[in-house]
Amino acid sequence: MFDDVSALALARFQFAFTVSFHFIFPAFSIGLASYLAVLEGLWLKTGRDVYLQLFRYWLKIFAIAFGMGVVSGIVMAYQFGANWAAFSDKAGPVIGPLMAYEVLSAFFLESGFLGVMLFGLDRVGKKLHFMATCLVAIGTTISAFWIIVVNSWMQTPQGYAIAPNGQFYATDWMQVVFNPSMPYRLAHTLLGAYLTTALVVGAVGAFHLLKDRKLGRAAQPATRIMFAMAMGMVAVTAPLQILAGHEHGVNTLQHQPAKIAAIEGHYESHDRAAPLILFGIPDDAAQVMHYKVQIPAIGSLVLQHNINAATMGLDKVAPENRAKVAFPFYAFRVMVGLGMLMLLLGGWAAWNAVRGRLFDSAWQQRLALAMGPAGFVAVLAGWITTETGRQPFTVFGVLRTAESASPLAAPAVAASLIAFILVYFFVFGVGTWFIIKLMGTEPNPDDKGPGKEQTVDVGSLPPDAPYGFQMAE
Repeated sequence: MFDDVSALALARFQFAFTVSFHFIFPAFSIGLASYLAVLEGLWLKTGRDVYLQLFRYWLKIFAIAFGMGVVSGIVMAYQFGANWAAFSDKAGPVIGPLMAYEVLSAFFLESGFLGVMLFGLDRVGKKLHFMATCLVAIGTTISAFWIIVVNSWMQTPQGYAIAPNGQFYATDWMQVVFNPSMPYRLAHTLLGAYLTTALVVGAVGAFHLLKDRKLGRAAQPATRIMFAMAMGMVAVTAPLQILAGHEHGVNTLQHQPAKIAAIEGHYESHDRAAPLILFGIPDDAAQVMHYKVQIPAIGSLVLQHNINAATMGLDKVAPENRAKVAFPFYAFRVMVGLGMLMLLLGGWAAWNAVRGRLFDSAWQQRLALAMGPAGFVAVLAGWITTETGRQPFTVFGVLRTAESASPLAAPAVAASLIAFILVYFFVFGVGTWFIIKLMGTEPNPDDKGPGKEQTVDVGSLPPDAPYGFQMAE
């Protein structure tokens, strides 16, 4: 059955499958943890029960997403020893300590205070509970930091040497951690997580606003605040993400020009005024882009801020070191296209908010609802872009993917792959279904969250206005 498929190809697909499933949940929980901290902080500052209501509503969803992220991460780490033993052996002296730092400084922090966050409001007091929520949010950010450090070092390795036995070892840990691409990739990843969360929260708010409109009833204050905060975050984060992505691309051009050539679809080098290829059909065998739609000279201007700058193509890269163009080329365009739609949504919401009509446009709410999954798709497209563009290397320019795999037969890898697919679709399918079911219910003032909590007297309520865009009454 697997005679025509190599064990390496199956191992690569298995890792891509599991890491894609895994990162969906951290991309959501990183932003959601910070959102929960903001909601609880606003409740403590203003005394408005509506913020506590929203906090309890999203806390249950966060707990499920966090749990699924932890489980899928453990399975992903298992593959380092199973399918990528050669990589683990050679890069382990550098990668291993970094992963250990993530567990010691982030995972223990998250897991240690998660229980207090979920069940402790009526047991430890409001201020101590708020501290626990903030520490969980900080822990998710620290976790993202270390994971990005690991992956960035694999993209732009420095601060290392290679021992006679072929193992990497660190010569300067500061250079390993703060490698050239790490700051750009960390900013891009964190902004992507915040934007993903804002789009989901906005979609849930839009769903309930549209449902209330259809039933002819007034929207709940919690729904309006949820939608207003989400749209405010999208309006701020979307342009920042586009700027961060551009700076990341400029950094990649400096350190991984072959990846940029694949992303841009430039099979041929240009002495000046490289075009910006909007679309085409890549042909790696012929090293040509068929049916391309392009804008002359703009490629050099975007990448190097100089319309007359020369741009390297894949013809300057050794054939054995070239990535397959189709994956990064198409994935990048999906990511950018969705980024433009996010910018449109944020700008539209900002314009309506300025006019005091944020909650009046049903079409804007329909767009917000449709854009709910866009953050996840864009995040996955971004990872596909950067990981396939790095090929055929695991540690760019130093360790090839073919040299990193375990010496396993194809049927053995295929058996674990099939098992992962079946279990993942069942377990995480059920979890995702339950999250969507929770999102389908409106925030309930009587909701006590995942734990049994007492009613807290927060005093009189000030005039109703959201945090973010001004609320139109």
